[in-house]
Amino acid sequence: MPWKRQILVVANVTVTSDELLAALEARAAREPVAVTLVVPATPFGGGREAARETLATSLDALATLGIAATGAVGDADPIIAVTDAWDPKRYDEIIVSTLPMRFSKWLHAGLPERIARITGAPVTHIISSPPKPAVQTVPAPAREDSGILSAYSGLGVHERAHQ
Repeated sequence: MPWKRQILVVANVTVTSDELLAALEARAAREPVAVTLVVPATPFGGGREAARETLATSLDALATLGIAATGAVGDADPIIAVTDAWDPKRYDEIIVSTLPMRFSKWLHAGLPERIARITGAPVTHIISSPPKPAVQTVPAPAREDSGILSAYSGLGVHERAHQ
């Protein structure tokens, strides 16, 4: 079995972001990798059920890219989630994916630096754009025939068309 770089990835909102997936795809193109995703089950993100759904979606996305990946839902505190999963004999590095500073609670708490200090592991930080909410569309209401003449009725266009 060939050697693979073992990467522990911690992400929540950004776990399916284009930026994170592109970074993992680029890494897999350079060298064989195996990825383990940890998705903290944060209460503001929908809790454990939402984290499970997010994890499943991201594992499917990685499989589509041909990247071997496994994952788990972690503690709501991302530091605890990482320390629970971290094993220096198993992983070569950690990737932390966050939103940009103005949106990220993790960056305000210094998460990438704290993880590096606690684990002693090389940590790569990827900043991902906030997910765009799904656009909801509704059909236009049915038009009622109100008996009002069209803008062209005074020009005789309507009458000539029916002659």
